[in-house]
Amino acid sequence: MLTLVIIVIVLALIFDFVNGMNDAANSIATVVSTRVLPPWLAVAWAAFFNFAAAILFGVAVAKTIGKGIVDPAIITPWLVLAALVGAIVWSAGCTEFGLPISVSHSLIGGLAGAGVAHSGTQVLVGSGLLKVVLFIVLSPLIGLVLGYLLMIAMFWIFRRSTPRRVDRIFRVGQLVSSAAFSLGHGSNDAQKTMGIITVLLFSTGHIDHFYVPLWVILAAYSAIALGTLAGGWRVIRTMGMGLTALKPVGGFCAETGGAASLFLASILGVPVSTTHTITGAILGVGSTVNASAVRWGVAGRIVWAWILTIPCSAFIAGTVIWIFDLCGAGA
Repeated sequence: MLTLVIIVIVLALIFDFVNGMNDAANSIATVVSTRVLPPWLAVAWAAFFNFAAAILFGVAVAKTIGKGIVDPAIITPWLVLAALVGAIVWSAGCTEFGLPISVSHSLIGGLAGAGVAHSGTQVLVGSGLLKVVLFIVLSPLIGLVLGYLLMIAMFWIFRRSTPRRVDRIFRVGQLVSSAAFSLGHGSNDAQKTMGIITVLLFSTGHIDHFYVPLWVILAAYSAIALGTLAGGWRVIRTMGMGLTALKPVGGFCAETGGAASLFLASILGVPVSTTHTITGAILGVGSTVNASAVRWGVAGRIVWAWILTIPCSAFIAGTVIWIFDLCGAGA
C-alpha cells in the first residue's frame, strides 16, 4: 500500500508540473506579447513568484479540494490515481494543441468522475461542486469587468500623456502586475495538488487528521514553479497573440484584474480557474478599444475547451477506475 501511495503522490506532482506548463501562459502571455520580457526570462520571473506564494497564502483551497468535491470516506489510492490519470491525459492533450484549458477543473472533473464511477452520485459534495460550477461562469466575467474598468481608468488618468510615456511607465508596471498574477496563480493552483495529496494521506491513515503537511506545501509549489519554467509555448502563443493585440498598459490592466480576482478566491477557499480569469481580463481590455479587436473565433475555441474539460476528464477517470474495479484493484 505504501508503494502505491508514493506512486500516486509522484503522479500528483507530475500533474502539478503539467498544470504549471499549461498555465505558464496565464502568467506571462501579456508580458511576452507586449515584449516587456523575452519568453525565457518571463517564465523564470513567473516561476519564482509561483513558488513565493507558498509563504503568503494559507491552505483554504486545498481543504476545499480535499473535502469539498467527493466524500473523503470513499477515497482510495486507486481512486486518486484514476482521477489524476483523467486530469493529466486531458490537460496534456490540450497543452499539446495549444488550448489554455482550466487544468484545475480537469482535476475536479477527474475526482468527481472517478468517485461516481466507483461509488455512485451520492458521494458528490453538492456545496463544493456548486462553488466550482458557479465560478466557471463568474471568474471570466469578473476578469472581463475588472480588465475593462481598469483600462477605462488608465485611459482617463493618462489622457494627456503621450503614447511613448505611457508605454515606458507600463513596461515597468507590467513587471509588478505579472508578478502579482503569478503569486495568485501559485496560491490557487498549487493548493489543488496539495488538497489531493492531503486527502490521500488522510484516507490511508498516514496523517491522523486533515491538515496539509509542510513537505506537501513545498513539493506542490516546487512542481508548479518548475512546470511554469518549462513553459507551454503553444498555449503562450494562443493567449499572448491569438486573442487580441496588447500594449503594455493593456497587459498591466489584464494582469492586475486577474490577480485581484485570484487573491480574493484563494482567501475565500474557492478553487477558480486562472485560465478563465486571465482570458476574461484580456478580452475585457481588448473590448475597450473595439469589439472587433478581439479575435472571437480563437475565444470560441477556448470556451469550447472549457466546457468540455470537466465531462471529458470525468469520463476518462471514470473509465480508469471502472477498469481498476473490474480487476479487483479499486476497492
